[in-house]
Amino acid sequence: MLLANRVAIVTGASGGLGKAIAGLLAAQGAAVVVNYARNAESAQALVAAITEQGGKALAVQADIATAEGAETLVKAAISAFGKVDILVNNAGINRDTLLMRMKEDDWDVVLDTNLKGAFLCTKAVTRPMMKARYGRIVNIGSVSGLLGTAGQANYAAAKAGLIGLTRSNARELASRNITVNCVAPGAIAAGMLLELNEEQRAAYTKQIPLERLGKPEDVAATVLFLVSAGDYITGQTLAVDGGLTMQ
Repeated sequence: MLLANRVAIVTGASGGLGKAIAGLLAAQGAAVVVNYARNAESAQALVAAITEQGGKALAVQADIATAEGAETLVKAAISAFGKVDILVNNAGINRDTLLMRMKEDDWDVVLDTNLKGAFLCTKAVTRPMMKARYGRIVNIGSVSGLLGTAGQANYAAAKAGLIGLTRSNARELASRNITVNCVAPGAIAAGMLLELNEEQRAAYTKQIPLERLGKPEDVAATVLFLVSAGDYITGQTLAVDGGLTMQ
């Protein structure tokens, strides 16, 4: 068990990447706080699956785009398990449309959840992690934050912002043995990509050197590496993208 006696919070863990990440951390021994915003059924199903396998998990509803929500989440984790060792800022939404059609609300809601939420949750765990002189924080970014994507000005800006947030926080917290890194997934077979037809998927994968879509498990494995074996890695962004953004 790579994470025995560790406590992890995974935001936006009720589906997609978050579910895979939370499941793998739990399988490696961590007690996992499964954060969700609206999908209580999925979050409780994940908790049940983890506990059936002998793990420890707790579902916590909280809007991490607000300071109150972020603080409630962290307090719930400490109340249930006594500490927080790992934070995975995974919660994210999209409101895709071309720039000229993008409403101000489309911009605000994406930045609030994808970027401000990571800031607020990181701020909320900083004090207990600094006191313990241990912490592992992973922000889930995107290759959109590295390359930019047409129709995703809000999403790409938020994910690019996560990279800067990662580096700044890594510098601030390194002296207390807290690492902060970013994982930037590419085309992962989850969410909207699962709705592509065969022709669309072929066109998409043609851009990827490995010529296939990634799996949520690929991202989860990278997170596990960073929080279990990446003790000398901080301030970095690791692209899990089949070579799409290689330089």
